[in-house]
Amino acid sequence: MDATLLAALAVLALVDSTSVGTLLIPLWMLLEPKLRVRQFLAYLGTVAGFYFVVGLVLMTGAGSVRGLLDGNRVVGWVQLVLGVGLFLLSFRFEPKRVRRRRARRGGMDPATRWRARLSTAEGSSRAMVGLGVAAAGIEVLSMVPYLAAVGLLTAAEIAAPLRVALLTGYVVVMVLPALVLLGVRTALGSRIERPLQLVSAWMGRHLDGALGWVLAIIGVLLARDAVFRLDLIG
Repeated sequence: MDATLLAALAVLALVDSTSVGTLLIPLWMLLEPKLRVRQFLAYLGTVAGFYFVVGLVLMTGAGSVRGLLDGNRVVGWVQLVLGVGLFLLSFRFEPKRVRRRRARRGGMDPATRWRARLSTAEGSSRAMVGLGVAAAGIEVLSMVPYLAAVGLLTAAEIAAPLRVALLTGYVVVMVLPALVLLGVRTALGSRIERPLQLVSAWMGRHLDGALGWVLAIIGVLLARDAVFRLDLIG
């Protein structure tokens, strides 16, 4: 198996693990005075399952046209242009620019919106499942790392069962930081509260720039893959 593919998937999964749905909302749940492990796992399992199913559907659809695109240099050039375009687009989401646009529209910041949704869902596993579906569903529109990962898996010369296994591993890595924090919170109790508050506050402040970083990273990865596929180096 190509080590480059594994490294790219690991990077993308770790980027995905820092989104609102996979880390910030779990952080808020861990900061509640009474830790509700069942609701936490219901929420996180829903997010992971949603991503996994979407990935399977995308790989199946992409695989049906893969044979038409194999070896097609036009597709490689399109991927290269797309990668460069995403990198340039990332500058539009510089935090100060985003805040100025929101101020002109009078909108609410994303952290406040998600915190309000969480407050209405707490206390019920069924409601947490609904919140998980909502978080993952809304993030479908911005799951650029995941789409890039599915694209890399579809393009890779590997058997279908291995693709599914790698997709499963991707989803596990994506939710692993939240699970690790759950274990730490369970073991240390209130002693870990202050560090969790600092991380939560930092993520809330930097949500505006998160999409920009994601676009930049994906742009670089896509462009790099296209450069090698087109044999533009060496």
